[in-house]
Amino acid sequence: MYKVTKEIHFCYGHRLLNYNGKCRFLHGHNALVEIELSSDTLDRRGMVMDFEEVKRSIQTWIDSTLDHKMLLNEADSILPLFNAQKEPIVILKNNPTAEHLAELIFNHAQAAGFPVTEVRFWETPRSFA
Repeated sequence: MYKVTKEIHFCYGHRLLNYNGKCRFLHGHNALVEIELSSDTLDRRGMVMDFEEVKRSIQTWIDSTLDHKMLLNEADSILPLFNAQKEPIVILKNNPTAEHLAELIFNHAQAAGFPVTEVRFWETPRSFA
């Protein structure tokens, strides 16, 4: 099995509903995403996947969809205020936890046809999902 990993960095804000810790308040993170791609064989170039292809597709999607956006649960009461101010938001069905954001990126990479086997979403330098 051959594996390669591409790191992607981006910034986002969020808060968690039904949570009693600090993350119940609006705040931001500098995220690091590790996208692992795997294959039993290498292509004609000797690669699992060209890192530029990952950058062109997945990083471009992250940059345009998630980077410098406020990621909020669809039930968040602050949504009308953000909408009224025309703030860049992403509305999610679930709490914007590291687990759900890793799943979101994994599903996007898989739907885009990448042989993704793992996504690690680093919310802080010491915590990932």
